[in-house]
Amino acid sequence: MSGKFNVTRRSLLASGIALGVASLAPFAAAAEEKFKVAAIHASPVENAWNSVMHQALLEAAEDGAIEYVFSESVSGTDYPRAMREYAEQGVDLIIGESYAVESEAREVAADYPDVPFVMGSSGGPSGDNFGVFGTWNQDGAYLAGMLAGTLTETDKVGSVGAMPIPEVNMLINAFAEGVKATNPDAEHNVTFIGTFFDPPKAREAGLAQIDQGADILFGERIGTADAAKERGILAVGSLIDYTPRYPDTVFANALWGFRPILDAAVADAAAGNPVGKNYTAYGMLKEGGSDIAYVEGVASPEAVEAMLKTRQAIIDGTFEVPRNMEEPK
Repeated sequence: MSGKFNVTRRSLLASGIALGVASLAPFAAAAEEKFKVAAIHASPVENAWNSVMHQALLEAAEDGAIEYVFSESVSGTDYPRAMREYAEQGVDLIIGESYAVESEAREVAADYPDVPFVMGSSGGPSGDNFGVFGTWNQDGAYLAGMLAGTLTETDKVGSVGAMPIPEVNMLINAFAEGVKATNPDAEHNVTFIGTFFDPPKAREAGLAQIDQGADILFGERIGTADAAKERGILAVGSLIDYTPRYPDTVFANALWGFRPILDAAVADAAAGNPVGKNYTAYGMLKEGGSDIAYVEGVASPEAVEAMLKTRQAIIDGTFEVPRNMEEPK
């Protein structure tokens, strides 16, 4: 299976740096002080979700818009301390993820009311300085599901997810709804691995899904495509474009882009406006923050045409992908 990408294309940025700084315009006047953004990544920056954020922050630094510093693989017990350390250093904006430390992160933000925090979260904003964003790439997941529904030969597809938090649930449910839209008879099974980053565990979960008859896997977690490749079936990636890494396996990807979210948060913080808002919408297809990447020649021309018609309807606002955050059954 081969072909060129259509609609959009992203690539994974991998890094083994534990603490880094990125900044463009080295020849700018020394007196010019850049807007400094610190990111605290709970996982390695090569983890798909973190890599999307890391790439966007690096690009913003290369554009000269910000100075970027970051920490990665920060455990939940160390996370509040990292937030406090960056706040004490006087950074202009702290980006991170509070999923596993919601109460602790909000306590830190309350202790530093003059420091803007914008965090990936399943909760809402708090006060003027604690904003949130979600990873709502359900549009791409639904569109990929539409293609998957036409490609399954066993009428069984599987999804491997991290854990049943609202955003993960919504993404997997959207994929399942896309499958049902083109194949009402298809069966969809889900396995949660209980962690955000464990590729071997995701692989094992994928193999178990295949043993149960699935001939297409949706990999909400890294490692799922390894199972699909091993058994010679198709897979769908999430957040980043996995096709270059798995050219004969991953035929579609539900992409997510963080740059529109970042730009909106930086604009508010730099202007001195409150960041205590929900920035999620900036990451959706209508705002250019998410999309689908697919390989031509895998699904039929008719299936692709129907998918692209739905994609345009999402952009036009005439169709909205269901936002079902209940745990998939």
